[in-house]
Amino acid sequence: MNAAGKIAPLDQVAQRLRDERARGRRIVLANGVFDLLHVGHVRYLEAARQLGEILVVAVNSDRSARLSKGDGRPLVPERERAELIGALACVDLVLIFDEPDVRAVIRALRPEVHAKGTDYTPLTVPERTEVESYGGRVEIVGDPKRHSSTELINRTTILHRGTS
Repeated sequence: MNAAGKIAPLDQVAQRLRDERARGRRIVLANGVFDLLHVGHVRYLEAARQLGEILVVAVNSDRSARLSKGDGRPLVPERERAELIGALACVDLVLIFDEPDVRAVIRALRPEVHAKGTDYTPLTVPERTEVESYGGRVEIVGDPKRHSSTELINRTTILHRGTS
């Protein structure tokens, strides 16, 4: 399946997951803006994939990303960000969500594992109680938070100003 073929709306993803669960597969959900894809994102998603058989990635919509990151973000449109995430071999399904957080996605998909990056601790994951309410678990995965899209944007801006 090509990268764009991995992208589906929430209701279609939920249906696909019902079929996967019927086959005994464990579902892992990861989420993020993924504005400028970098090695930290790849390591996070590869580590999340190791926690189950199916990795679903929820990508913030442009509106949702602006709410969390501020004006001027995201730099890359939602559909392109979703396609980039879908191009990763470790990712099985991608959806775009418009809410300020991923709780509604969690309620709809009920992943066995919700994977968050190392910028969180198990106690600071905002969706933790939602996941635990149905018996799911939260896992912190990926390498230490040494990479960020914001950092890349700031560095690029500084470099660009230096050449103007």
